[in-house]
Amino acid sequence: MHKDQLEKLANNLRSPALNERVQALNQLAKYSANLALPVLKDLMQEPDFVLRRLAVMGFANHLCPESLAILNRLLTQEKDPNVLAEIANSLFEFGETAFTPLQQLFYSNDNWLIRQTILSLFVDSEAHQILLELATFGIQDPVQTVKETAILALGKLLKSPYQEQALALLKSLAEDEDWRTRWRTATTLSISNHPQAKILLNKLQKDDHYRVTAAALEGNLN
Repeated sequence: MHKDQLEKLANNLRSPALNERVQALNQLAKYSANLALPVLKDLMQEPDFVLRRLAVMGFANHLCPESLAILNRLLTQEKDPNVLAEIANSLFEFGETAFTPLQQLFYSNDNWLIRQTILSLFVDSEAHQILLELATFGIQDPVQTVKETAILALGKLLKSPYQEQALALLKSLAEDEDWRTRWRTATTLSISNHPQAKILLNKLQKDDHYRVTAAALEGNLN
């Protein structure tokens, strides 16, 4: 009976209808890993990156050593950034054991989606030192959206033992030539009551760009 049900789920995972694919993935999550993982590994062989991304999501429903090993192997095999970003999401479900491969992916792959995904994941963790290292690297990224994500990530550190290091980085960013960088810096500083943050916000209130000024003014009202 399992064989027929699993074959049906395997077919539905490839359905043109998104709701059928999602429903199939949710149903597959109820099966034991020894039954579900072969279905997901087979799905990973599809040329369509959307289906491979779906398979990666499925591995996160089975937090076992085999799933972890598969995801780590996929880090070196997969080329599509959408799938790699999803691999990062799934790996993060395994906790600290996944931190090192996620850091390695962040530094080795300069795709904007991958870097923004990993930064966001660590913002939701208590791994403050790793987040500081990633954000320090990220604020130098040539892609502005990655840089802004890294700046906003520093906000998490303003309420951590790494507050001083974050403030030092934000002080430099407050003088950046790009108004978008100064704008995001003002937004990040607004969550802190530290005297240095208030000094920087007061300075940004006099910025030449109205969005920076508005963000700084709003920050000082908080």
